[in-house]
Formats: sequence, C-alpha cells, structure tokens
Amino acid sequence: MKLGTTELIVILVIVILLVGPTQIPKLTKMFGKSVKSFKDGMEDGADKAETTVSEKADTQE
Repeated sequence: MKLGTTELIVILVIVILLVGPTQIPKLTKMFGKSVKSFKDGMEDGADKAETTVSEKADTQE
C-alpha cells in the first residue's frame, strides 16, 4: 500500500483543519521527541540484552 502525492496532500489538509496551522510546529516537535525517546529505549533494551547474554555466558564457563 503506497501513498501518492494526492493522498499526502489530503492528509495534510485534514491535519491542518483539525489542529490548526499554529499548532503544527508543536505537534511535529512532540512527534520528534517521541521518536527519539523510542529509539533511545530500543538501544537501551538491546544493550541490556547483550549484557545479560554475556553475563550468562561468563557464569557457564
């Protein structure tokens, strides 16, 4: 399922109508912070998983 230019324009117009043009910068900033927080959480989870695996390998030796 691909979104074309027309669909993206329609979605943008609907967003502008719902939140108002003055709220869009705030909305995009919140979205960016959420994505960054999610990525940081994923990296932390991967680091913890690696640490746990290496600790289990050390205790089995």
